[in-house]
Amino acid sequence: MRKNNPIPKITLEHWAAFKAVVDEGTYARAAEVLNKSQSSISYAIARLNEVLPSPALEQDGRKAVLTPTGTALYQYASNLLDQAYATEQAAEYMASGWETVVTLVTDALTPMPQVLCALQEFSALSPLTRIKVLETSLSGTDEAVLGHGCDLAITPRTPPGFLADPLIEVRMLAVAHKLHPLAEMKHITEAELKNHRQIVVRDSGIKREQDAGWLGAQQRWTVSHFATSVDTVMAGLGFAFLPEHRITHNLKEGELVNLPLEIGSERRIPLSLISTMPAHAGPATRALAKILIQKFKVSEKKI
Repeated sequence: MRKNNPIPKITLEHWAAFKAVVDEGTYARAAEVLNKSQSSISYAIARLNEVLPSPALEQDGRKAVLTPTGTALYQYASNLLDQAYATEQAAEYMASGWETVVTLVTDALTPMPQVLCALQEFSALSPLTRIKVLETSLSGTDEAVLGHGCDLAITPRTPPGFLADPLIEVRMLAVAHKLHPLAEMKHITEAELKNHRQIVVRDSGIKREQDAGWLGAQQRWTVSHFATSVDTVMAGLGFAFLPEHRITHNLKEGELVNLPLEIGSERRIPLSLISTMPAHAGPATRALAKILIQKFKVSEKKI
C-alpha cells in the first residue's frame, strides 16, 4: 500500500528567507528584499537550523555565513523556489485562458526555418505554452488533421470540411548526384528513368498508405525522412524528387544535378495551414497560426 508523502517541515517561506540572507549577506537586507521584519527573518532561519540535521547558516558578527550544509542546500533551495514561482505563473496563465500545450503537425515538405522562426517569436509571446511538433508525410498528415490529433497542421492537402490559409509553394526537383549515370544525360525519357533506382519517402500514416508523385522506377528504396533521401542521393545510390529548399546548397555547389527529364522535371506543391478546430481554438493556437502565416509571407517575398 502506497504511503502518503509527508508534509515538509520546512516551508517555502523558510527557504526564501534562507536564500535572501545568503544572497544579501545580512538579515537586515534580506528583510528589506522580502518586505518582512528582521525578526521574522531571524525566526525563519532559526527554525530552518532547528529542523535540519546541522545548521545551514551561522552568524559571524553582523554577517550570516554558509556552513558546509548550507552550501550544499543552497542550489536545492533556489531550484525549489524557482519551481514554486513557475507553478504560480502557470496557474495564472491557465486562468487567463491561454493553452498550456499547442500541437503543430508539419508535413515532410515543410521548410522548417520559417517554422522555427515562428516558434521562437511565439515562445517570447507565450513562454509557458509547450509546443509539440509532429513531423508527418502523406496520409500521416491527413490522419492528424481528420482525427484532430493536432491544433494546427501545415499540409499539401486540405481535406473536405476544413479551411486553409496558403503558406508557400514547394518546388520539387528530379535530382541525382553529379557522378550518377543520369547526370551525364542531356535528355531523359520516362522509359530511361525507369531503369534507375528511385529513392522515395515513406508514408507515415498507419491506417492507409498513399502514393504521391512519380513512382515508375523498377527499383525503389524507401526511407523515412527527406534528410535520409538527400544523403542517399548524395551517395550516388539513386535519383529522387526532392524539395528544392532542402538541396539549394547541394545544387549551388554542383554536387547534385537537376535532371533534364522529357516531362515533369519539376512540380510545385502548395502548402497550407489548417486549424483543425477553429471554433474552439484558444488564444495560443490563434497566435501561433498568425505568426506562422506572417513568417511564410516574409520568406516568400525574399524568394
